[in-house]
Amino acid sequence: MVVTMQNTADVVCFGMLIPALVLVVDRFPEHNTGAHIQRAAEFLSDDAAIVACLLRGWKVKSGLIGAALGNDARGKHAVRELKRLGVHGQVRLSNSISTPFEVNISDRSGHRTYFWQRESRVLDTLNTASLSLLRGAKLLYVDWYDGPRILRPMERAARLGIPIFLNLEHGHQDADVLANIAARATICQAVTDAAQREGDPERVARKLLAARVETALVTLAGGGCIAARRGEMIRAHAPSVEVVDGCGAGATFSAGIIYGHLRYWNLEDSVRFAIAAASLKCTVVGPRAFPLAQIKRLAKTIQIQSI
Repeated sequence: MVVTMQNTADVVCFGMLIPALVLVVDRFPEHNTGAHIQRAAEFLSDDAAIVACLLRGWKVKSGLIGAALGNDARGKHAVRELKRLGVHGQVRLSNSISTPFEVNISDRSGHRTYFWQRESRVLDTLNTASLSLLRGAKLLYVDWYDGPRILRPMERAARLGIPIFLNLEHGHQDADVLANIAARATICQAVTDAAQREGDPERVARKLLAARVETALVTLAGGGCIAARRGEMIRAHAPSVEVVDGCGAGATFSAGIIYGHLRYWNLEDSVRFAIAAASLKCTVVGPRAFPLAQIKRLAKTIQIQSI
């Protein structure tokens, strides 16, 4: 069964679609013990789905080309949620697979632990997803962890002259990934925090630019980010907020950068907005598109320095 929302979008996000749950606890329990759940929220994951949903919250016409879901209660609920949010595209419901699920647990330290289902046979349905939504799009978003399945939409976007946003995370440490995937991207977002394999963020940014990326972004969790284009590199410092849950913060940062890109903002303004949006997200449970005016007020307070 194929369920069609709408078939045009300015931003097309390609990737897994996974119903998810986030639980907030005081601290992660030891084995064979438990913890009191302080707060909980449901949302649609992976990052491609989060970005599409957030952009819709900011009135951007966004769409999702996702992996198939099971023709089951969880899959049908995901379809209803995408329709409610106004995300464009098609969702395929299959009787031969079960809808995957993801559970995130966040603690008061600001860290999270996640458990997710990523079966190859579900991921491989990305290989047969229609790319028709790309016609007329202004940007394609992809995640490197979906592997070679993202090459097909990236190649189609390149032929159509559509800029590509690649969420690379720690893939910058793999020379083959840099040469075969990152080199195709217009905007590339990487990480260097300890959980994602440490590295010098300035060196990582320069490595991405050397791979022919036009805009390199290296997020530093609570430390802000490094952003660079040829002849320009800046360091942005994240504002101090009371962190409740970091789940979806990276995807919120991506959505913020994309929002600025669509409005032709300069690098500094886009980074300010993205960090402000991600910081506000950390004050609530689960991903949330805060009002634009609130994000822009916080963005004005963010410290930026040239490197």
